[in-house]
Amino acid sequence: MNNKISENKKTVVVGLSGGVDSSVVALLLVKAGYDVVGLHMKNATEESEVEDEKFVKSLAEKLNIKLKIVEYSDEMQIVKDYFVKEYQAGRTPNPCVICNKQVKFKPFLEFAESVGADYFATGHYANIQEKNGKYYLKKAEDESKDQSYFLNSLSQSQLKKAMFPLGVLTKAEVRKIAEENNLIMANRSESYDVCFLGSTKFKDYIMQFENKGEGKIVDKQTGKVVGKHTGLAKYTIGQRRGLGIGGGHGKTGEGWFVTDKDLKTNTLFVAQGDANELYSNALISNNFNFIPEKPTQNKFACKAKFRYRQPDQDVMVKVNDDGSVLVEFNERQRAITIGQYVVLYSTDLDSKYDYCLGGGTIDKVIKY
Repeated sequence: MNNKISENKKTVVVGLSGGVDSSVVALLLVKAGYDVVGLHMKNATEESEVEDEKFVKSLAEKLNIKLKIVEYSDEMQIVKDYFVKEYQAGRTPNPCVICNKQVKFKPFLEFAESVGADYFATGHYANIQEKNGKYYLKKAEDESKDQSYFLNSLSQSQLKKAMFPLGVLTKAEVRKIAEENNLIMANRSESYDVCFLGSTKFKDYIMQFENKGEGKIVDKQTGKVVGKHTGLAKYTIGQRRGLGIGGGHGKTGEGWFVTDKDLKTNTLFVAQGDANELYSNALISNNFNFIPEKPTQNKFACKAKFRYRQPDQDVMVKVNDDGSVLVEFNERQRAITIGQYVVLYSTDLDSKYDYCLGGGTIDKVIKY
């Protein structure tokens, strides 16, 4: 079981979403002897969250735990503002990272402290290890569900109070526990949408803030105009579908994909096939959060992910004097996207789980 779950008679605030993962967390902690307080944050502007609240209330009654439901519109506005600002700057944001840091592990933790709780628990698939007074973020048992990538910005004070009981379980085991204990959300489907948008489609939301609208689609290799885009914010590096480029353009007959965006000229650049334009050799991150602290060595080898679910890649990392981080790839990488996160991993700690060295936004892509 997770490193802190064996302690008894402690108070834990559990972030409850209404889904199976957080529900099983509450169940496990109750069974382990903790005094559990459920905390459900809802967005007052989203009617779609009514069903989540119904599930949460049902769980609290079944487990006989206290429940606090609060609105989080102001906190979520931080994430929305970041989301829009990044797209307007031509970058591709990762709102889950900011949400974990600024919403789930900030006001949640503040609430836990206000009620005198010892810990704050969530349904994330990850692990925490304490060693010599420092807290390490580690991968989950179920690597297909591991969420350490999205937790790369957490601080030592946040990790010290956090619990991830699902870190040693697989998703199948979690659903089995829910079914065996007759939790009504046992077979509830998972949501993969941007949570704060509710029922609003991503493209409809982001186009409210798109300033320039339509523009040219240009072949990166020939400089020819091959189509018209409907707003740069709708497109991401490496995207292949929905470009609307007719078959009469290009010589190879291969599919088109996005290689770059120019905000100043409102131009979307594309290429055909698996063109060289999409590959790069290195990147720079200007705002990197090291867990648990900055390494003593300025240059070291480790593993890295540049997007969620990507297999670990071998890299060489250099920490520059200005605090920025240069990550060089052992093998060229495809579709590295500015605004997304580079997250580093190492296997040096005494554990079967790789631990997260930290992460930061991708601010520059380098091609040799």
